[in-house]
Amino acid sequence: LFVFFSVFNRKTGEPPLINGWIPYLGKALIFRKDAYKFLLDQQKKFGDIFTVHIAGRYITFIMDPFQYVYVIRNSKQLEFHEFANKMASKTFDYPALSKGKFPELKENLHRIYQYLQGKPLDIISDHMMKNLQDIFEWKCSQATDWETEKMYKFCCSVMFEASFVTLYGRVPAADGHKVISEIRDKFIKFDASFPYLAANIPIELLGATKKVRKELIHHFLLQNMTKWLGGSKVVQARQDIFEKYELLGDYDKAAHHFAFLWASVGNTIPATFWAMYYLLRHPEALAAVRDEIDHLLQSTGQKRGPTYNIHLTREQLDNLVYLESALNESLRMCSSSMNIRISQEDFVLKLEGNQEVVLRKGDWIALYPQILHMDPEVYEDPKEYKFDRYIENGKKKTTFYKAGRKLKYFLMPFGSGISMCPGRFLAMNEMKMFLFILLSHFDVELAENKAVRLDNSRMGLGILLPDVDIAFRYKLRS
Repeated sequence: LFVFFSVFNRKTGEPPLINGWIPYLGKALIFRKDAYKFLLDQQKKFGDIFTVHIAGRYITFIMDPFQYVYVIRNSKQLEFHEFANKMASKTFDYPALSKGKFPELKENLHRIYQYLQGKPLDIISDHMMKNLQDIFEWKCSQATDWETEKMYKFCCSVMFEASFVTLYGRVPAADGHKVISEIRDKFIKFDASFPYLAANIPIELLGATKKVRKELIHHFLLQNMTKWLGGSKVVQARQDIFEKYELLGDYDKAAHHFAFLWASVGNTIPATFWAMYYLLRHPEALAAVRDEIDHLLQSTGQKRGPTYNIHLTREQLDNLVYLESALNESLRMCSSSMNIRISQEDFVLKLEGNQEVVLRKGDWIALYPQILHMDPEVYEDPKEYKFDRYIENGKKKTTFYKAGRKLKYFLMPFGSGISMCPGRFLAMNEMKMFLFILLSHFDVELAENKAVRLDNSRMGLGILLPDVDIAFRYKLRS
């Protein structure tokens, strides 16, 4: 009776409600199984705006990309940070950033993201380039003949260590690589449980996850972090801010540092894998990107050789249009983030074409850009990888259309508006640099012929992981 009643108990102007017949869960199970297919099916039945009951939440989906701007610009009534803070504090085990207890902590931490833009971004990118080259040299410089490894494991190993050393500093012990790989192994275990933690499942039900999280957080206690050498300004600035809050315990501060590490690599690692995988699957893409890289090295008088000593400015990185297009194309195909906003009051959201959506306080609004990324009207043959999709007449292509109209938003792997990832510029640089070093120094090819598919268990949470790992082989280019 409750389900039947609530379907019809809608205010005028509220979107149609898709409720499901299981109390509390609603449509959670079918949504989790394949959110993309489920949302497309509902769009066909109900149009571009509808509300879905998912695990006790009422989430209104806006499916028309021309309406995204109206959601994004209403950041006062449609809030994101409070939701993100609650989820993060529970997932990473630090106290919620309440204004009473920690005045202005949230704002202070947000200000620090200036270290990931402009001139400071150049500095941190330079360090990342050097660290990546050191790791490639340590790991791969003996590969005079073909070496075979699993691709996801390889990307994870290189990107995790390079990011860790760039952000937090080198572990000076003789077995520094070993220490970081131990942290990485724990990180992978924790990360496997991340979708369940994000879905609000108590950590006590997730096997060893609670113990692993505690061990990871302990690595970031001040007495351990002070031993690491050459950390970044962004992490130092975070440390300085935490020291001003007496109510933040040592464990809480360490948990914040661990959360920052997860934010830095949790999506970058799988995104790097997909960029590499698609390039190796498509020889013409690989040839075009490698040609562009070789051309840049030649024109700047730099040699790839036994010493890993390549330097790239941000401008040079930005001018690698084929590399960027190939990377954007893999992001289009593997990202599945849900952009969530929460209504702060009873509120009428005004949309284009005199449309209005009546929202209740606490209602969730969601944009699901994967629908846009796979829209055949925007992207011809959306399931096909086209490495030069974002290039027109040799320059970056930024105009995409739907129904003959130019889209403001056409590629959204990093979120939107107030929820946009503050580290997106660094993440793009890191992935470009990884591919640059790999392709300039090595011949690379797949060592097995099997299809790798997207694992949907992280739908809505960022970059999807591969369902299996795949072997590849590499050797030094002659």
